[in-house]
Amino acid sequence: MADNNRGGSSTNEITYYLNVENAKILAFCIVCGFVMYHGVLHLKYGNDSCKWLLSDGRFPGYNTWQPYGCMMHKYTKIHARRCMHYIYYWGEQNHITFLGDSRIRQLYFEFVNLLSLKRVDEHKAHQNLHFEDKKISVTADFLWHPMVNSSMYDVYKNWLMAEKSSRPNLLITGSATWSIKQFNASEEAVKNFELNLTMILPYILKLKDSTQIIWMLQDPVDESKLYPNRSMITNQQVDAYNKMAIDILGGSEAKLWSSSRLVAQGIHDNSVLDGLHISKSALQLDLQMLLNMYCNDHMNHNDGTCCRVPDSVTSIQVITAAFFLVCLLSAIAMFLYRRKIRRNGSKARAADTGIRNGRSYITSKDKTWPDTVYEIMVCLGKLGLIMAYTFLCDRTNFFMKENKYYTHVNFLLPFAYLMILGFFFTENTDQTQVLHRDQTDEWKGWMQLVIMIYHLTGASKVLPIYMHIRVLVSAYLFLTGYGHFSYFWNKTDYSVQRYCQVMFRLNFLVVVLCFVMNRPYQFYYFVPLVSFWFTVVYLTMAIWPRISAASCDGSNLHYLYMVIKFIILTTVITLFFMSEVLFEKVFLMRPIKALFVRSDDSLHEWRFRWALDRYSVVYGMVFAFGYHLLLKKGIIADNHNKSLFSTGITLSLTVLGFIGLGSYALFSFMCKNKSECNDSHSYLVALPLISYVTVRNLVGWVRTRYSSFFAWFGKISLELFIAQYHIWLAADTYGVLVLMPTYPVLNVIVTSFIFICASHEISKITAVLTNYLVPKEGKALLRNCIVFFMIMLPVSISKGVLTF
Repeated sequence: MADNNRGGSSTNEITYYLNVENAKILAFCIVCGFVMYHGVLHLKYGNDSCKWLLSDGRFPGYNTWQPYGCMMHKYTKIHARRCMHYIYYWGEQNHITFLGDSRIRQLYFEFVNLLSLKRVDEHKAHQNLHFEDKKISVTADFLWHPMVNSSMYDVYKNWLMAEKSSRPNLLITGSATWSIKQFNASEEAVKNFELNLTMILPYILKLKDSTQIIWMLQDPVDESKLYPNRSMITNQQVDAYNKMAIDILGGSEAKLWSSSRLVAQGIHDNSVLDGLHISKSALQLDLQMLLNMYCNDHMNHNDGTCCRVPDSVTSIQVITAAFFLVCLLSAIAMFLYRRKIRRNGSKARAADTGIRNGRSYITSKDKTWPDTVYEIMVCLGKLGLIMAYTFLCDRTNFFMKENKYYTHVNFLLPFAYLMILGFFFTENTDQTQVLHRDQTDEWKGWMQLVIMIYHLTGASKVLPIYMHIRVLVSAYLFLTGYGHFSYFWNKTDYSVQRYCQVMFRLNFLVVVLCFVMNRPYQFYYFVPLVSFWFTVVYLTMAIWPRISAASCDGSNLHYLYMVIKFIILTTVITLFFMSEVLFEKVFLMRPIKALFVRSDDSLHEWRFRWALDRYSVVYGMVFAFGYHLLLKKGIIADNHNKSLFSTGITLSLTVLGFIGLGSYALFSFMCKNKSECNDSHSYLVALPLISYVTVRNLVGWVRTRYSSFFAWFGKISLELFIAQYHIWLAADTYGVLVLMPTYPVLNVIVTSFIFICASHEISKITAVLTNYLVPKEGKALLRNCIVFFMIMLPVSISKGVLTF
């Protein structure tokens, strides 16, 4: 009997160890390992992202360059000119000099033509060139010195003897091919190169205070295309000169630019016919690297982290870090004390507060005051560790970041994997209602996973994908309207405690992130959006006359009152949309203004997000009202696992549902641009939403099956949506977090595992803290609200929120 039980419990034994709690322990260990790994990398090689930019990288796709460990912004003419203007505005000069041979001259022309409003024709003159644009206060020179010899030596000497203001602040130089050609690839020429460069080295060191010097290593040549008079310029000779330059300049103040050589090797461009000069595609990438090195630290491009110093830490961030540190140390001290008490034989009071496998075994009423304090400190201590990791990922250069790269394969492949996994874990549920809890969790789960793939791959540039993601965001708001309307309709619980509990669960993580990451509340746009619309639903249902299922049983007129409420709500929303003046007057009022503006004090982002889904919550409320009305009148019944209607009607409505889904998909492919699509979205989005609910619920066996895989993610969908900003993506969602450089697929797997574990833990922490910080007792809730406002008051004053 014992043997049989042991054999039968083998699966339970496996699941005992393979569970989410042990996964979190593993994730914590992995994070500690990567902290040590990257710490060693920084100690050994430094954490200068400029060095990463100029030294290494890879091609993730066709002619797309990804620098090692940092993000490269793509500078357009407007951005490049703006950079030069800003640098001059802040008191620095823009004097860039290109010194070298015809390859350096190519880079000069590429640079000048990006800045100039008029095309500058390229020509192969062996002479100095000059460009100046007084509008943006930039001067660019090309000095023809194709060999490292006495003439180049004199250039450095003259700069050193001149005033600092007359020296270039940036010098790009390089040389080799001309010397190889002139001296027929002789060994003596290499020795002369070594001697002359060594003579120039002292001047390079002395110019470091005024001039940033970049030595551009020579790109390889295509020996098969070289003209006969250049046949001696072999890659072996080029490598010899590059090695000499590395040996001499490697430990100096000059920066060695070797990534340009990697670009030339990997680029797919056959436009160069002579086999010597740099291709157009390679030149464009070289120039982008150069501008990222020169401009990023002066500009505010979120997708450009190379050569950019992280934001300085604010006093609020320091205070927040100190608070979490105190909580963590307190939790550790209390844990050790309680362990000591148990060892001494004292009565144990359940040091583990009972939150295992997502269930609480001891209620807050059963706990003593020390138990309560211990549990709160443990939660805050864990949250502090997660926030420390979050800060390290996205407010420092400790971990690396890379640009997003979209291809159809990059998007569709993980999408297909997740859909297959979701269908694989399909199972029956005991719930039979329309949009029951398992189904809505499933819906939120697969939507969140798709949105995550969308963000990771940068798929927003593909209009049909963008529009379908807009539907998924609208679906969240639709479920907000449906779920909260149904709650108030059935429960008639309009208490302040209920409102505060929901708002706390929605906003807790975001408020903490605002303190830790120094970002405005509106930066995490989805939570303000959901919070606002929940408030709208609450007010709509709470304002007299209060309509509910019970009130409608007493009088059928209450159905009419509910319809009137819907009409008034829709009218008010439409008025706010049509009148931008009214919209701004309301949402720019202090002190609520701080909740709706971004760091640039602009209301544009909030108005865009609000207008895009202005009717989605109303659609959810109206659908819930109609559904409960049909139930009440006995037209449908969903207390069984059969279809809601007869076979013929069910089949017809299901077909119409698929037609509705297909119609919106067709619309997303046919509309011409995002502006046009967005204008129609708020009106048309009801079609795919209602169609999906119809297809998912009419047929009984479809309604009573769900994917437990998707539902698991749906329970933490809010935390996944917010936490992805900093610990899965990077640079405020503009890039991708990199823990394992050069292994992109494995990196996504590892960061995803850590990110999901952290999100699950945050969800648990929020649930625990909600019970303590938003209690059901009115006096305790009032006390906590007063404490919260006392904390926020000095912060609001320091941020100017209360200034009228």
